[in-house]
Amino acid sequence: MLGEIGRPHGVRGLVRVRSFTAEPEALGAYGPLTDEAGAREFRLTMLAPDLARIEGVADREAAAKLTGTKLYVAREALPPPEEEDEFYLADLEGLRADLADGTPFGTVAAVEDHGAGAFLTVRLPDGRERLIPFTRACVPVVAVAEGRLVVEPPSEVAGEERAA
Repeated sequence: MLGEIGRPHGVRGLVRVRSFTAEPEALGAYGPLTDEAGAREFRLTMLAPDLARIEGVADREAAAKLTGTKLYVAREALPPPEEEDEFYLADLEGLRADLADGTPFGTVAAVEDHGAGAFLTVRLPDGRERLIPFTRACVPVVAVAEGRLVVEPPSEVAGEERAA
């Protein structure tokens, strides 16, 4: 997810946007963005870091209907990471999650970030899911090229596993 459409601004269809790109004003430079399902396409012209015009949206009512729409781009449209140890959060999905001693823990099903920091949703072998804070303490090793990462679940999560 690259951003989210916020509330309308004015009466001519402008919208506030929340950008998750390194440079917020670059959100429109990624080309057409889509909604989560990929069903709708949006072409943005950034007017300020948090203000955009969306092609085809000409009034406040149309803009208001888009409030809360999350904006996505195909992974292939993103530039490759500049450093060897850099990655996109989307690259973590599908990685094997092992404990520090090498014991398989599960598979990263999703990466979620609701503003207070990212969490990994790890699907356990039995189908249950656990949230792991995406911090260096809880995820000390990320090896995208190897298809794995190491998790050290907080004691509350580890306790759930022992009790199960």
